Amino acid sequence: MAPKFPPLRCPCGQCCANKGSWKRIGSGRDVRDTMTSTTIGRLGVRLAIVAILTCRCTKQTGHRCKQVFAVSLLSSFTKSSMFLLLRACRLSQGIASLSTRHLHSHYCRPALNFTIMPASRYPKRKPSANSAPSTNGTLNGTNGFIKPDPDQPPPEKKRKTVLAEPSSEPSLSSDPLREPHPFHQDAEKHGIVLRKYYPHEMSTARARAYNNNELPRPIELLKAAQADTAEHRANTPVAGAVVHWFKMDLRTTDNTALFCASQKAQAAGVPLIALYILSPQDFEAHLTAPVRVDFMLRTLEILKKDLAALDIPLWVETVKKRKEIPSRIVELMSEWGASHLFANMEYEVDELRRDARMARLLAKRGLVMEVLHDTCIVPPGRLTSGSGGQYAVYTPWFRTWVRHVHENLDLLELVETPTKNPESTRQKFAHLFQCPIPSAPENKTLSKEDRERFRALWPAGEHEAMKRLSKFADQAIGKYQQNRNIPSNPGTSSLSVHFASGTLSARTAVRTARGRNNTKKLDGGERGDPDLDQRGCVEDFTSIMNKPFKPEYANIEWSYNMEHFDAWKEGRTGFPIVDAAMRQLRSMGWVHNRCRMIVASFLCKDLLLDWRMGEKYFMEHLVDGDFASNNGGWGFSASVGVDPQPYFRIFNPLLQSEKFDPDGEYIRKWVPELKEVKGKAIHDPYGRGLPPWLSRQGIRSTLLSIKVQEKGHWLHTRRE
Repeated sequence: MAPKFPPLRCPCGQCCANKGSWKRIGSGRDVRDTMTSTTIGRLGVRLAIVAILTCRCTKQTGHRCKQVFAVSLLSSFTKSSMFLLLRACRLSQGIASLSTRHLHSHYCRPALNFTIMPASRYPKRKPSANSAPSTNGTLNGTNGFIKPDPDQPPPEKKRKTVLAEPSSEPSLSSDPLREPHPFHQDAEKHGIVLRKYYPHEMSTARARAYNNNELPRPIELLKAAQADTAEHRANTPVAGAVVHWFKMDLRTTDNTALFCASQKAQAAGVPLIALYILSPQDFEAHLTAPVRVDFMLRTLEILKKDLAALDIPLWVETVKKRKEIPSRIVELMSEWGASHLFANMEYEVDELRRDARMARLLAKRGLVMEVLHDTCIVPPGRLTSGSGGQYAVYTPWFRTWVRHVHENLDLLELVETPTKNPESTRQKFAHLFQCPIPSAPENKTLSKEDRERFRALWPAGEHEAMKRLSKFADQAIGKYQQNRNIPSNPGTSSLSVHFASGTLSARTAVRTARGRNNTKKLDGGERGDPDLDQRGCVEDFTSIMNKPFKPEYANIEWSYNMEHFDAWKEGRTGFPIVDAAMRQLRSMGWVHNRCRMIVASFLCKDLLLDWRMGEKYFMEHLVDGDFASNNGGWGFSASVGVDPQPYFRIFNPLLQSEKFDPDGEYIRKWVPELKEVKGKAIHDPYGRGLPPWLSRQGIRSTLLSIKVQEKGHWLHTRRE
């Protein structure tokens, strides 16, 4: 049944009163992908186009009104349906960007904006031989294609965040799977894909090929290299030394590869040598934050002393070009008379491919490379869903993970620290013990002030990790569920920095948490920190660099408004909880997990900016930056990752602030401009009235629209 529209006449104000009636030109069947969802105030709503109308006065008065859509709204709160009239602001390639009109004030704010995504699955219209294709036009009421409209102004150059099939580009390769994504230039222009180190953004077809096992994944390449060299590795005798290559496993306790290397050396009666390669290009390619580089270098200082106590030298060397790392390691092994290289497996794409090449390279040189699982309790890929594929929903995966660990308790067994080297090692390799820890690369160097601040905030090394773990387990683990979402309360373990740098193993954390529990079952008793109980889940959910986990969302045309992005980065959006979190990130190199979700949702769902820009910024500033964890978190927030909920999950900044920072303690700490604001007004100072002292400074009296958030800095807004 057709809805009754609130205004009987066109409300544009320019039409004749008696001639501004509506004319129906189409229905919801003429538009594909007509269903969307959003949040209006405190309500979750679903919207669907049911009719397309235009004003009858167009031909009679010469005034051309914009087309409008009648939209059915179903509130999940009231369970009642209402019909709203929406005005199309702009039509381009079948895409309608809509803003609300005639909304009841009880249900939403008048500044609500969202996007409807029609025509995304229609085939492209081929231009005629005697005319060029045009992007200007109106929606054709019969087939959903674009009909040229000479009276409509040309579209703006700024792209809207809509789902559309991009224009095709000429092939760059005879292999269609090697063609870049049609939007690859956007990713390169905004630094998402670093062309200095990586090819163009891969196409959606190639991403699907990886998902469907049509192309070998990097971890499969490494497994193949291990299988091909298995016989050689088993039959090669130990020569003059054994080498352990430290990566992101900077500890002596419960280090699988280090223990195996020590056992191998002890059995052969030869010394164990530890190696760490500092790669400035890897830091740059992987967006490693300067604060994280500083933490790793300080950890190496401590690790060097711990190893020296066991007469094990640690050689740290800077290799400027990352492609030269394999050959340089071969040279060092030859120089030291070593035949065996041990290393723990890193699950990122670059590292897996590098280690696969190295395994074959060393085998050709008569050497051995052993790559072992260590980071995750359950090796990635071991757990599969009922269909045989990887899990895409967390809860079923976690249940399977717990069951698997309970059935294989050996996965939680800890390995011993390495045994002491022969006394002759200090004489034979004296120069190795004198190796200094190098300084950070120039582009990853902190200022003296930042270096001192971060060293006080984040003490390095495995001993500090164990102290923090024990303190959390003794004092806070029992109240974790009550405090874990309160950013002003230190209710989480803050061990993520140690997991990311490998100064604490997942097995040690889980065993500690289980030891404090009133049951030995991992899913029973008092719930602990997921970092302790569930470490390894993000690694098991395969991530593709610069691509969404769900290929169907790869063609979203995000906004790249740099003014909005700068306001978000600098904590001057005008939303207190968002600004507080971003300022904490810049000051501490860390931010509470609840606030990470809030600011990520705000970037993707409110500012409509490319989630990969936020992912990149986080990696460049987080002391606990980890690719799998960071990529998974941003995919969740943007609803393009491993997540059962589609795009309608939106974190309302106001509600999140009121719920998780009810007294405004967190906001007042990080947004000192608002420290004198009393009571609940701290969450919405514009909407709930500013105190006189703030008003005198020219603060705007109403909440700024998301479209002009760059003007929302608390003390630097445009004066009225």
